[in-house]
Amino acid sequence: VQLQASGGGLVQSGGSLRLSCATSETTFSMYAMGWYRQGPGKQRELVASITSGDRTDYADAVKGRFTISRDNAKNTVYLQMNKLKPEDTAVYYCRKYSGSYSVPMDTDYWGQGTQVTVSS
Repeated sequence: VQLQASGGGLVQSGGSLRLSCATSETTFSMYAMGWYRQGPGKQRELVASITSGDRTDYADAVKGRFTISRDNAKNTVYLQMNKLKPEDTAVYYCRKYSGSYSVPMDTDYWGQGTQVTVSS
């Protein structure tokens, strides 16, 4: 399974970006997906996840600003990021979970990451 993340870039504080993660998984609709990020000197952390049934979950730091969604016809998961802050600066990774729910497992797949930089 391959995951290709894109959409990162440099944006000013208060701006918006939309990340995309396209997968080669032909049964994409059966799996939960997630977005994680790793800021400078920080551990990788969950940003948002979406189950196969479209149940979403968000980190407190991004609630009300970020929206995760999926298009099963395109085997793609998105992360719409609004009202970006400098502290959102990180490498963003998409994750394909091994099941329908967002339960981390060693058999999950990761994308290569896309850099998001928010300037103040």
